[in-house]
Amino acid sequence: MKKLFIAEKPSVAREFAKVFSEKMSNHDGYIESETLIFTWCVGHLVTMSYPEVYDMKYKKWRYDTLPFIPETFKYEVIQSAKKQYDIVSSLLNREDVDTIYVCTDSGREGEYIYRLVRQEANVHDKVEKRVWIDSQTKDEIERGIREAKLESEYDKISDAAYLRAKEDYLMGINFSRLLTLRFGNVMASFLNKQYCPIAVGRVMTCVLGMVVRREREIRDFVKTPFYRCIGTVSTTGENAATLEGEWKAKEGSRYYNSPLLYKENGFKERASAEKLIREICEDEEIEIKEEEGATVSIEGVVDSVSKKTEKKNPPLLYNLAEIQNDCSKFFKMSPDETLAVIQELYEKKLVTYPRTDARVLSSAVAKEINKNLSGLLQIPGMKPFAQYILDKELYKGIEKTKYTDDKKITDHYALIPTGQGISALKGLSKRGLNVYEIIVRRFLAIFFPPALYTKVAATVVKDTESFFFNGKFLKEPGYLAVMNYSFSKKKDEKKPEDGENGDENENEEDQASLYEAIKSLKKGSKVNFTNLRIKEGETSPPKRYNSGSLILAMENAGQLIEDEELRETIKSQGIGTSATRAEILKKLVKREYLNLNKKTQILTPTLEGEMLFDVVNYSLSSLLNPELTASWEKGLIGVENGSVTSDEYMQKLEDFIKVRADRIKRIPVNNGFNQMFRKVAENYKK
Repeated sequence: MKKLFIAEKPSVAREFAKVFSEKMSNHDGYIESETLIFTWCVGHLVTMSYPEVYDMKYKKWRYDTLPFIPETFKYEVIQSAKKQYDIVSSLLNREDVDTIYVCTDSGREGEYIYRLVRQEANVHDKVEKRVWIDSQTKDEIERGIREAKLESEYDKISDAAYLRAKEDYLMGINFSRLLTLRFGNVMASFLNKQYCPIAVGRVMTCVLGMVVRREREIRDFVKTPFYRCIGTVSTTGENAATLEGEWKAKEGSRYYNSPLLYKENGFKERASAEKLIREICEDEEIEIKEEEGATVSIEGVVDSVSKKTEKKNPPLLYNLAEIQNDCSKFFKMSPDETLAVIQELYEKKLVTYPRTDARVLSSAVAKEINKNLSGLLQIPGMKPFAQYILDKELYKGIEKTKYTDDKKITDHYALIPTGQGISALKGLSKRGLNVYEIIVRRFLAIFFPPALYTKVAATVVKDTESFFFNGKFLKEPGYLAVMNYSFSKKKDEKKPEDGENGDENENEEDQASLYEAIKSLKKGSKVNFTNLRIKEGETSPPKRYNSGSLILAMENAGQLIEDEELRETIKSQGIGTSATRAEILKKLVKREYLNLNKKTQILTPTLEGEMLFDVVNYSLSSLLNPELTASWEKGLIGVENGSVTSDEYMQKLEDFIKVRADRIKRIPVNNGFNQMFRKVAENYKK
């Protein structure tokens, strides 16, 4: 009897075949030896049938056939993949095959791909085992086969996969048809189109809403000027320097809690800032020039001097959303381009499974992480860091840190280098090498100590008013030593450090001298103010989403939070999954609801996209709610872990569709829509 291994791609099937030392022969659509067969699915081979397959009455879009919710769902073979389906189906049912090893991608979608084929092929009386792996290295494949569990242990993941597909299918078909029937003619007429089909989806429409809302926030934003008072003092002695400090209305100031303030460090009106300077100078006639300010000679007293050490820990490891965000910033790559590059790295055995939501290691992997590190000794640029970690045994104890946490892992641990497949680096594109580099450096960083900064702060007072002086100096680089990316153009430019601006490392000599000058100040000593000037600023509008920041916002249910550690503490479920988010953005751009600037990766709505937003907001506003959309995903996870049954989930879905479908049918369509569209269109005039 033979064992059959079924993968998602030919290349993956061949990697599985390589771990066996049997003589293999190639056939059309599969590989075979005396005891083993390896085949593949080339992605989805089976899909859900269109409504007209159930009954031809559903082919035409009509109110009286909606909502469409079949009692039993129908599936069919995708015609373009029929040849490979027939091959796989015949192999699954071959009499000499007694055991099937499921080797599709280790996740919900990979499980769904196999289950659909098995369902349509009507497979019976076979032992089915699930191979669940985190990389395509020989050791990992062998472990996956050795530890393969019965396929039935993954039934709940399969249930969630089926439900996710049914949900997207039912919401897409019902609401797209209903909204098109109700509002399609109004939109088509305004856009001078013959026909305007409306496409909506559980996740897609919610993401469109996030971009439209952000664009409207930017449009409605009114810049507000504010005026800060900057004081220049001269210090004497060994570390004599000229220092600039900022005035703040601390308790005791004549402006403390004043309505004249914009914030504690600035005024709403320039006249108020000028008045402050005249009060400090005790001179109503002093000349305050717009740029230079006022030249003065006023004595101030050092009220306090403080010094403290600040730690900055290495960032958590990459998951797919984080690296898509960084690749958008560093290389202006779209999320689907990033995923394609990492998928290539994965298939070349260089990195672990890319479609992961986790940013930590599993305890099992942490115990053997020295193997990953040892492999990196083969890369010249990474060898010194890997060698240092191994020589000092810095990897020991990593399982006790925040970088290892089994509770924060669902299907896969974080995206890390395997330490294998290094010979494949020669064949990578520049993009591939760059993406691999940021994965490796992020990984190496977790074994290094925190970066240590020394911060000094001094307060100088003149009567009731206080000026604050600050300096920050990098004392010990710690993990930052690893983060000098090779693709940074010049050494003196800002380096993209951990996805941040990297400005903490620039002008280190200036920072050091500033630090020494402030540190030399003594409480109670006197300093001389030489200049007081007004610095004008203005409030900034929200930033537009780029493809990377929108992926992060989707991961956090619409909460775009820049601070990495804060993002990790938020216990909210995201919109979509790591495997689907890039495809959703691609679909919105393809449907021309969003524009993507390929150079900057900035996303903006189109006129049609904004009009659709208004239609949905008026008729089906819950579809725009990130928290609600995330709650559906949370429900699917509940199905996976057994806290929600498939019947409960399906009942909730059917009720949701029926109630809202009935409401849409009763919505009046009037001239108010044209007025709304005209208002939006004003922003799209060339």
